[in-house]
Amino acid sequence: MTTTAVPPTTPEQQRRSWYKRNEIKVTPWLFLFPAILFFLVYVVFPILQSFNLSVYAWDGLGEKEYVGLDHYRALWDDPAFYISLRNNLIWLVLYLLAIPAGLFIALFLNQTVTGIRLYKSLFFFPFVISQVVVGLVFTWFYDPTFGLLNSVLGLVGLGPINVLGDPTYVTYGIIAAGLWPQTAYCMILYLTGLNAVDPEQVEAARLDGAKGWKMLWYVIVPQLKPATFIAFVVTIVGALRSFDLISIMTNGGPFGESRVLSFYMFEVALSEYGFRMGYGAAIAVVLFMIMLCFIAYFLYSMYKDQKGH
Repeated sequence: MTTTAVPPTTPEQQRRSWYKRNEIKVTPWLFLFPAILFFLVYVVFPILQSFNLSVYAWDGLGEKEYVGLDHYRALWDDPAFYISLRNNLIWLVLYLLAIPAGLFIALFLNQTVTGIRLYKSLFFFPFVISQVVVGLVFTWFYDPTFGLLNSVLGLVGLGPINVLGDPTYVTYGIIAAGLWPQTAYCMILYLTGLNAVDPEQVEAARLDGAKGWKMLWYVIVPQLKPATFIAFVVTIVGALRSFDLISIMTNGGPFGESRVLSFYMFEVALSEYGFRMGYGAAIAVVLFMIMLCFIAYFLYSMYKDQKGH
């Protein structure tokens, strides 16, 4: 025997029902409001302000002068901009190595072996230390006079290499420093994702004879798609906005060869290049559009994948 809900009949019951329905709708937005407000004020508004500032010549103090798209035309002929863009692309490609490295470390740590807590702490350690500390550690590591790298190379008869002083190696040396904490971050994401892997699917795959790489590729990795998506987005954004390690380790040198777009933006807007706020904003707009393209691509890929299922 089924019972049906009796609609409110009296005005008081109708009013209470209306309040209850609207409370359910409004309450989540009240909790979200502070976060939305902060996002609008500290993210959306500065982005729009950068777009607006990029069409003005301004030193940060005097009157703004409208110049239209002149800053973007100047970027087209700016060799330093192309060096920065090239380095950003190198960062982008090599920084993605943190994702498979993080996955394999997570697979190793996601098992019960003697001393696993110690191993987890050691691999987690780079994630909790400051980027400034990472930069200083690797600066000492690469030092051509007393650094550990050249000490090891000396043991095998190879001469000292000035990694941070050679335009050929400097970008790769800084990326290697950045990969250390980024791999730890991806490892944490995958460790969280592995806890949500369905054991029944794994057991069914074992019964069907799947093991090793087949088990990983066809059973484990598909269930880690949410963690992989976050890892890709965070790693790409981190590669494109890399600044602190470059500032600490080389300050853009030698001869500007380790610059990336975010560091070049800082140089032209706030450094010795002369407070060219509009030009710096134009670089920021270009960097933002590159990030937006990558994030939109991954969002579209994820949407298409979910729609296919």
